[in-house]
Amino acid sequence: MTQPERSSSSAGEARVVALVSSGRHPVSGRAGRAREDARAVEMGLTLAGASLHLAHAGDAEDAALPEYLGMFHGLDGAGGPGELSLLPMAAGDDAVPLLASWLEAYGANLVLTGQRAECGEGSGLLPYLLAERLGWAVATGVAAIEHYAGDRVTVLQALPQGQRRRLEVRLPCLLCVDGVAPMPRQSAFGPSRRGRVEAVSNVTAEPDTLQAAWQWQPARARPKRLKVVKSTNARDRFKAAAAKSAASGGQVLTDLTPDEAAQKLIDYLRAEKVLPAVQPGDEGQPSA
Repeated sequence: MTQPERSSSSAGEARVVALVSSGRHPVSGRAGRAREDARAVEMGLTLAGASLHLAHAGDAEDAALPEYLGMFHGLDGAGGPGELSLLPMAAGDDAVPLLASWLEAYGANLVLTGQRAECGEGSGLLPYLLAERLGWAVATGVAAIEHYAGDRVTVLQALPQGQRRRLEVRLPCLLCVDGVAPMPRQSAFGPSRRGRVEAVSNVTAEPDTLQAAWQWQPARARPKRLKVVKSTNARDRFKAAAAKSAASGGQVLTDLTPDEAAQKLIDYLRAEKVLPAVQPGDEGQPSA
């Protein structure tokens, strides 16, 4: 893998942080590195080397933390063992204000993290909420970092069908690493034990009031629409499967009042059976 270009004038200004979380093996359920977070650490090590700093908001007894520190092996230069800042928080606390206050105090200007956690809520909203709170730019689906300069970073963004798009993002920013990023290196046992985990005591966690008001229920499986391919030869079937689907039957709505636009949206959701159909005798009732 090629090393990302980096300007010499910004070498001393780099404050790269990787946010890590606990993962679960998809088969055994064993705790370990989260797959996308491990790729974010790998990308940070390729960019910043041993100066990469790790941060985790959660439990100090998390079994996955030493595995991230074990990735600081075989680095060029005398960087010493890896360092991880632990931000203690309970299960019902909100990680966003905790991470935001610590990142501001640390002076980070480039934050790497996975797109979605493998434990807990797993909504994928934390990077967006964190960037909004900090007032930073955010880029998702990052597959590689091409160039890192003093005030901007150039990344490749993964798109559907294997496509890539080059983005130039101004620092400070938060990058969400995609699952197609380079595979993370193996975690070595020695560096994982020599790494330093420092508990941060000058930050206070806040309770997650929104999560406390949620109502949980089992997820309902929804049928997935399948595109029927009527071709008889393998070449046409592969072409139809790999081709990017084009939207058809769309309707462009302009110059509508808010009520008309809302009614059009409700009609579309009813046609897609997301909302129940209008029952007889309900014509005079409000649409929503």
